[in-house]
Amino acid sequence: QVQLVESGGGLVQAGGSLRLSCAASGNFFRLNVMGWYRQAPGKQRELVATITSGGSINYTDSVKGRFTISRDNAKNTVYLQMNSLEPEDTAVYYCNAVRFGDFYWGQGTQVTVSS
Repeated sequence: QVQLVESGGGLVQAGGSLRLSCAASGNFFRLNVMGWYRQAPGKQRELVATITSGGSINYTDSVKGRFTISRDNAKNTVYLQMNSLEPEDTAVYYCNAVRFGDFYWGQGTQVTVSS
């Protein structure tokens, strides 16, 4: 089993920055993929960014150039640095981890960007 605990959400004005963290714990050696998804009110959950254990990174187009995902394998922690935030980034952000085809989710952290 894998447990994911997020931190770092909050309220910020447009143009501001936030940094999300997600720490993984449980009975595993390494997680294949870690990443972030988000879900805005009335919308489906969407991928934001993912990073593999080898460092390969994928971003959704709307956050490219503004968000940076990083990972500390020794700490089993993934980070999401969010800059130039826009009201459209308002959502609950969920940490995700994949291990041998099994998906795990954190409880979510609210990010609200005011205009």
